[in-house]
Amino acid sequence: MAVGELLLSAFFQVLFDRLASRDLLNFVRQLQGGLDSELKKWENTLIMIQAVLCDAEEKQLTNKAVKIWLDDLRDLAYDAEDILDEFATEALKHESMAENSNLSPACFSYFNPSSLKFNIDTDSKIKSITTRLDEICAKRIVLGLQLIPGGTSNAWERRLQSSRVPTERAVYGRDEDKARMLEMVLSDDPTTDANFCVIPIVGMAGAGKTMLAREVYNDRAVQNFKFDVKAWVSVSDDFDVLRISRALLESITSTNCDFKTLNEVQVKLRIIVDGKKFLLVLDDVWNENYNLWEILKAPFMAGARNSKIIVTTCHSNVASMMGSVEHYNLKLLSDEYCWSVFVKHAFERRDAGAHQFSKLFRKKIVAKCGGLPLAVSTLGGLLRTRHTEDAWEEIVSSKMWDLPQQTDILAVLRLSYHYLPSHLKRCFTYCAIFPKNYEFEKNELVFLWMGEGMIQQSRTGKLLEDLGNEFFCNPLSRSLFQQSSRDVRKFVMHDLVHDLAQLVSGATSFWLEEANKQLRTFERIRHFSYPCAWYEGKNKFHGLNKAPGLRTFLPLNARGLSTRNYITIMVLLDLLPKLKKLRVLLSK
Repeated sequence: MAVGELLLSAFFQVLFDRLASRDLLNFVRQLQGGLDSELKKWENTLIMIQAVLCDAEEKQLTNKAVKIWLDDLRDLAYDAEDILDEFATEALKHESMAENSNLSPACFSYFNPSSLKFNIDTDSKIKSITTRLDEICAKRIVLGLQLIPGGTSNAWERRLQSSRVPTERAVYGRDEDKARMLEMVLSDDPTTDANFCVIPIVGMAGAGKTMLAREVYNDRAVQNFKFDVKAWVSVSDDFDVLRISRALLESITSTNCDFKTLNEVQVKLRIIVDGKKFLLVLDDVWNENYNLWEILKAPFMAGARNSKIIVTTCHSNVASMMGSVEHYNLKLLSDEYCWSVFVKHAFERRDAGAHQFSKLFRKKIVAKCGGLPLAVSTLGGLLRTRHTEDAWEEIVSSKMWDLPQQTDILAVLRLSYHYLPSHLKRCFTYCAIFPKNYEFEKNELVFLWMGEGMIQQSRTGKLLEDLGNEFFCNPLSRSLFQQSSRDVRKFVMHDLVHDLAQLVSGATSFWLEEANKQLRTFERIRHFSYPCAWYEGKNKFHGLNKAPGLRTFLPLNARGLSTRNYITIMVLLDLLPKLKKLRVLLSK
């Protein structure tokens, strides 16, 4: 079975391009110690390792030893790329010095003390990489990794880059659900003494709970109804009452909240909703602790009668604990509507008859997706660029569907990632640096990819920004990225998609949660992000000096509003200068 190329193929291609660079080879030949022959060994060994990557990608799903081998290999690829960056920097330094003197660049390699030190340091680093490469290459035989012919062609990768994205936001098969939800949200009960009614929507992950809540929240009838206050907050599995309360306040006021204590935030919330009818959406709730819910809802007891709170959750226990009315059970899509969603994503505005063979797969596709809209749209996005019956059969009959302890939706997401072109795998995996439910703008992510060197200049002469836009459209067309429910200019990853990004990124990406006081693993961290605060002390970043390969130092406001961010001078003068591999450094 031909399979998609591994994430590491993108690293390898960068390394091969660097190793073949004429400027690099000319510079290395000027150095003492036979480093050019060492780099040639790298290239030959990498070719042998690359030959078994496809087999390793399949086996890592069920073989922990292969997964560890791939993690070691990725760590090595990062280190090798860093050393080649050092070569490029030193070569530019020599060239600059030569332009300001009568000596040739080669002279500096012999007479400049800093160049002699560079020679000694890099000689040691390169030999260390060579040793590690040899060990990894030998272990491939022990693990029984074999060459799998086939794979993804470059031509297919180019077609994937330019695939268009369905812009239509139609919702199939949910008209009745939406009508019933609107009735519950817009109805007033003159006999009730309760200040607000909690309406839970319960359904499986990927069933479309958030989409249904969004359709109701943005419906014209709701917009025209007299809700004085509206707010939408993504809760996720961390039911931090202070964080959620601040997010609600910021959503209501559209301003940044600088309050430090829960009491301050809740006093302000109570003042705002006092005597007013409100509509709140608490999306993706997992908390079953009744005491935490009691604390969160306290300020809203001051609201006007017949206010509403919509809660989306996968768990009926959560709905029973929070709900004022019987929870609304969101059922799976019917086979007919599943196919409608699939056609929308797989064929865009073309007639499904454009691929006559697609009818042969209708029953299999509907069965594989299990009535889950996320699974259907993701599989449709994957098959939209496959134009032959054999290509469809390859995906629909993949062994990934049969992995143990795997649901239909996880199988589809894994397949969608599996068949991404190698360079886009690296871009997608980078998104693990974001926290769950983080809403990002397209340009924000493209600039981060550019800073990391993940977007290389093409022979077509296109601007890197334009290439980045094409890169972005591919995971968007596969539903790996989705439009935000709160802001149409922003995008978000579904929780399950975010879990997948974290899984494949391993220890390379680290989000420093507010509740997390200590970093656990340092050596393999390459991308680090942290929640913005008004002031950042040095203790927050304790341990990062043990992450010499760190490439990203990124403050993020998980609530999506601008935050002024001040960092202690100790971080700027003591920590950051030690992080010599940084490519992305952002301070807000």
